[in-house]
Amino acid sequence: IFYTADLHLGYFPILHDTARPFTDVPEMDEALFQLDARVGADDSVYIVGDFSYNGGEAPTQYLSRLNGHLHLIRGNHDTGLNHAERLLDYCDSVTDFLEIDDGGTHILLCHYPILHEKGGYMIHGHIHNQRNHAYEILKTLPRVLNAGVDINFYRPVPLDELVENNRKYYSE
Repeated sequence: IFYTADLHLGYFPILHDTARPFTDVPEMDEALFQLDARVGADDSVYIVGDFSYNGGEAPTQYLSRLNGHLHLIRGNHDTGLNHAERLLDYCDSVTDFLEIDDGGTHILLCHYPILHEKGGYMIHGHIHNQRNHAYEILKTLPRVLNAGVDINFYRPVPLDELVENNRKYYSE
């Protein structure tokens, strides 16, 4: 099982909003696709929102290039799409909130961070690599994990890497 969020494929403003190390959108998109190579055909990938930005159309041109069984937990850039039903041609599920088990660990998935302190983890996106008020709150909640590509080396990661990347991000 892999987790990722906030890819924002095809979205120029994200290059500057998060200081991504790419010169343009095609370079960013291609790099994100190359890093997806660690995902096998039988792996599950939970995309925790803001998969792309492409003028309101279902992003089938991007989804068709990804490996694994895709599960989209919609973010603010994933709603109101024309032909949204086409997402199900590429995704095993499309939801706004999802609960799963990753091995013996219970996981809550939502694009927006939810305060969570009990067993398992809450995995979200939305805040990217910002160091704002949300960051200050979330660093006190070790069971709330940011799956955003901006803190996960621009690639989907399994739970153990996600935990370690968040530990580093919140301890800087």
